[in-house]
Amino acid sequence: MGVIQVIAPGLFTTVQDLGREGFGPMGVSPSGAADAVSLRMGNRLVGNAEGAAGLEMTLLGGTFEFPDGAVLALTGSDFGATLDGKPVELWTALEAKPGQTLKLGPTQTGARCYLCVRGGIEVKAFLGSASTHILSGLGGFEGRALRKGDVMKIGAASGSARKRRVSARALKEMQPRKVLHVTPGPQEDWFPEASRRVFYESTYRVAEETNRMGIRLQGASVAKAAEGELTSEGVSLGAVQVPEGGLPIILFVEQQTTGGYPKIANVISADFHSLGQLRPRDEIRFERVEYHTARALRIDQEKLLASEELLFQ
Repeated sequence: MGVIQVIAPGLFTTVQDLGREGFGPMGVSPSGAADAVSLRMGNRLVGNAEGAAGLEMTLLGGTFEFPDGAVLALTGSDFGATLDGKPVELWTALEAKPGQTLKLGPTQTGARCYLCVRGGIEVKAFLGSASTHILSGLGGFEGRALRKGDVMKIGAASGSARKRRVSARALKEMQPRKVLHVTPGPQEDWFPEASRRVFYESTYRVAEETNRMGIRLQGASVAKAAEGELTSEGVSLGAVQVPEGGLPIILFVEQQTTGGYPKIANVISADFHSLGQLRPRDEIRFERVEYHTARALRIDQEKLLASEELLFQ
């Protein structure tokens, strides 16, 4: 086992795995990687189980030293990484020799980059997950974003890692989308036809206030019918709420587990990784699909992720 020393933490870097499902009734959202597809592929590259804990960096990456060396992979968005000053390729497994330093800068593409190390990052589990839950200050590394001087343990790994990379075909098919597929929300009929037309025909801009709890949008206001108030109810990941004022909010991985705003639509699960790569000022649109289409797209995505032949080269 080795360690990772944090020389500089970046803007917002946390330990994340695939989250903690099933605790919504207790008021605990799943948290986990904002772009779970990138984390899963990074773990596969270094020989880990898909759900092993890695580092999620947002908009600006950190600087990390590996005193004992490590096998690592970077996935997600391009943060211009270098290892001892030499450029590092995304989506490929590589070895950091003892004492080498990995440095990442500002994003050059999307919102988040993932650092996966062979053996995973070893932290105490909270409700069965290593994910940092920022709102409650629990999980991950001391329940918070990383700071300069932190030292994290790398877990034990068995066997040998193969040097491989994600295939060009897989990268093309997994490319984050700016046109998001959605299914009808449970209160879609609360919105008149004119409002629904505005929602689907408009381009929205991601607001600066966006975070892991929700993606706030700027653009055309969506008006609901005047009558009726919604009693607070359970809400799902990817739900598109329309609060007073009419500007949609997409609920994300650290969402509140209940809400009282009507939901016009829900982003499909196959597009969740695209949500994780949205940056402030990015422009998006919504495309309505039926439930059978949403299911088929998720099945196709999982088949690709499960296939060694399609995923790696």
